[in-house]
Amino acid sequence: MHVSEMLAEAKQSGQPKYSFEFFPPKTAQGVQNLYDRMDRMHGLGPSFIDITWGAGGRLAELTCEMVSVAQAQYGLETCMHLTCTDMGKQKVDEALKSAYKAGCTNILALRGDPPREAEKWVATEGGFHYAKDLVNHIRTTYGNHFDIGVAGYPEGCDDQDDPELLLDHLKEKVDAGATFIVTQMFYDVDNFLNWVRRVRARGINIPIIPGIMPINTYASFVRRCNHMNASIPPEWSDKLGAIKNDDSAVRSIGTGLVAQMCRKILDSGLIHHLHFYTMNLAQATRMVLDELNLTPSEERPLKQALPWRQSLGLGRRDEDVRPIFWKNRNKSYVARTQDWDEFPNGRWGDSRSPAFGELDAYGIGLKGTNEKNRKLWGEPQSFKDIANIFVNYLEQSVDSLPWSEAPITSEADVIKSDLISLNRRGLFTINSQPAVCGVKSSDPIFGWGPTNGYVYQKAYLELLVSPKLIDELIKRVEKDPDLTYYAVNKAGELKTNAPSEGPNAVTWGVFPGKEIVQPTIVEAISFLAWKDEAFRLGMDWAHCYSALSPSRQLIEGMMESWYLVNIGQYQTLNFLQSS
Repeated sequence: MHVSEMLAEAKQSGQPKYSFEFFPPKTAQGVQNLYDRMDRMHGLGPSFIDITWGAGGRLAELTCEMVSVAQAQYGLETCMHLTCTDMGKQKVDEALKSAYKAGCTNILALRGDPPREAEKWVATEGGFHYAKDLVNHIRTTYGNHFDIGVAGYPEGCDDQDDPELLLDHLKEKVDAGATFIVTQMFYDVDNFLNWVRRVRARGINIPIIPGIMPINTYASFVRRCNHMNASIPPEWSDKLGAIKNDDSAVRSIGTGLVAQMCRKILDSGLIHHLHFYTMNLAQATRMVLDELNLTPSEERPLKQALPWRQSLGLGRRDEDVRPIFWKNRNKSYVARTQDWDEFPNGRWGDSRSPAFGELDAYGIGLKGTNEKNRKLWGEPQSFKDIANIFVNYLEQSVDSLPWSEAPITSEADVIKSDLISLNRRGLFTINSQPAVCGVKSSDPIFGWGPTNGYVYQKAYLELLVSPKLIDELIKRVEKDPDLTYYAVNKAGELKTNAPSEGPNAVTWGVFPGKEIVQPTIVEAISFLAWKDEAFRLGMDWAHCYSALSPSRQLIEGMMESWYLVNIGQYQTLNFLQSS
């Protein structure tokens, strides 16, 4: 979705929106930490994020990689920065091609700063001299595929402080094809609003997004103001200077000052969107959003189009059906299906062609280091110890399992006691959902899809079962004609009472003026593909321990002999508990 379309929606709805900026870290661990933070900040509900351009070598490649990951795996609409610095036409075209293939539809076109070793900015041979030239090239090459943003400077920039000349340059960028403006950071709100009015007086009518820099420490606040030539209001200097050696107090007072500035911007009626320079941190930005009452809450739940997080990778925007098995491993599912030529839309096709990707792709195996995982899950010596790990996960004292990358959600609250009981009895649950019948699509826990709709889901349970219990479990399940099961071990021995290999919807929704939507299914071929991954994850867990340790032997033994079982239809958990 284009940024300009999001801004138009915000203006029409009267509900202010916001976005976040990130930059490429310099270390591999920093990259992974940022991905985890981006994943968590998705829950704050940004309209989009943008990722700055890492000029030169590996950092440039990393920008492209981060755009691809954000779009495809995290479902974050992403705007990629692109600069003219050290970029010939060929490199620019390669970057644009990468963004296109990632499903990205937004570019922030900038001239860029000079390299650190250079005193002033000089165009690269065969490259572009000005941002307007880059805008023109993108528009000429890709038509309207990309929404193109450009920079605005309410207080001047490094090599130009003539405000009228800067407005002339801004008009030239807009005339070349720019569709939105993102400003440099500032704290003088009155000057910014006056600048907006001068921009409009020049006949520039595209949306303007103010750049907001939250305050973390006094030293970083002063340093950034000096670097960006941002003027500091006297009131801010007085309040922050008096507590400059107390980082916690600076963050608290700074949050109030920045929030007050944002309110004045939004109350002006000229601006409907705020863009936060996060500096790859979450706390200060979240504090400002909380102060503005903009973060999702029970009164303002985060709306989602489907019960699972959508991928925005190329060709995936219309995807609306997935197997439930990857409910807690969204990134893995995206990675294993990234080479498909088309994705299910409206119905589930034949998952045998094309096949699911191999298990050696990046991001499919167990996350974290061996040391970290041993600390997280301890060193189990018995099945009772393993049961306690699963119970701790359900009780939220452990935030992940090998098969569930994130903490358990509030959806499980209504069946949590049943799940705990099953685990204590040696039936280890790795996926589940309660039955839901006709809940409003706006429900903060179960809701999804357009407003004024109703959503439904069948009870579903997936668990690891000992070979000593599998026959008795199957015998009891088969007594109920409304229950369907699949059971398979690592060797691929499949037991099932399903009438066919075809898909069986386990969630669906009914919405005004639309056909019934069935976004989550159970299906044999995809379950066998998931089986390989599920047992691989268990073996990865075992290999966190030394070869001769009791923990490794215990978990490896489970993976070699136990069954992965899923049971569907209503009242599944009640049936199991009563038996």
